[in-house]
Amino acid sequence: MQSISHRAPVGTVEVEGTDGIDPPYLVESYRSTVLRTPREPLLEMPKTIRSLRAPVYGYGKVKMQNADLTSQGAGEPLGERIIVAGRLMDESDKPIPNALIEIWQANAAGRYAHKGDDHSAPLDPNFIGTGRALTDASGNYRFVTVKPGAYPWRNHANGWRPAHIHFSLFGLGYLSRLITQMYFPGDPLLPLDPIFNSVPSESGRHALVSTFDLTLTEPEWALGYRFNIVLRGDNATPMEK
Repeated sequence: MQSISHRAPVGTVEVEGTDGIDPPYLVESYRSTVLRTPREPLLEMPKTIRSLRAPVYGYGKVKMQNADLTSQGAGEPLGERIIVAGRLMDESDKPIPNALIEIWQANAAGRYAHKGDDHSAPLDPNFIGTGRALTDASGNYRFVTVKPGAYPWRNHANGWRPAHIHFSLFGLGYLSRLITQMYFPGDPLLPLDPIFNSVPSESGRHALVSTFDLTLTEPEWALGYRFNIVLRGDNATPMEK
């Protein structure tokens, strides 16, 4: 398994060697970044044997059913069933096999199954909203889930987050984690979203939007969306800080 390397931040926080792909630490329109952006030089954490070992969850516990978010309860969750699939690649289109991919998302009503989410939308007892999978030898992954709903957030007046799915990628060690978000094509909230628009380039923002793929769609069962993830290079998928 290849390592997933950390990429440096870009934008309003000056960092040597930035590549113009990832969003900056500080985005004024994204209010929480004002509070969490480092104001002092970053400290390098020493790497230990423990931090360089396999991800904390371990590969042995990843099961095929973990990739089906619609099978978490006693019945079917509410909402539009979808298939999300793609490839994890490096800058040369070389596949990254055996990488641990974890996802989490809101339910079809736009609410997370988390105590910190006090949105008035209903919870779904049959939908926890988390899943995990390992990429195969060709770097492919596949999840079955429901399309998440948009939800309000208190970043600004009448602010709504577009429908999205969070992706967490692990390399050889726990410290090699990268996080990104996948959006859906044609969402009218994308031009209004400070998080999506914190990505500096149009091509970078485009890389975060999945594409409808009829070849992934299963007739009379689920629509399919393709989301390929590139880890490095000029066409790299933007990552969160």
